[in-house]
Amino acid sequence: MSRPVRHRFRLYVADDALNSAQAQANLMALCRTYLADRYEIDLVDVFKEPQRALADGIFMTPTLIRLAPLPVRRIVGTLSQTAVVLRALDLDGGDT
Repeated sequence: MSRPVRHRFRLYVADDALNSAQAQANLMALCRTYLADRYEIDLVDVFKEPQRALADGIFMTPTLIRLAPLPVRRIVGTLSQTAVVLRALDLDGGDT
């Protein structure tokens, strides 16, 4: 029996901006619903860590990066269209 795939995400936000808060809430809901206890989220505020954002090539917020499993995926926006987000992160198939 194989171990379930663990998903690692990094969400870049801009302080307490409405779009950033929406993206964070939508990501948490998506992870709770589709990934149960198989995820970790690293939240990065671009105002507090601008060099980290630049190093990762972040020019807009909110931006979600899926770090694992590979390949790396990026999504910009509030993550409100669940079906689109699931497809973009390859979570709508059999690898979840």
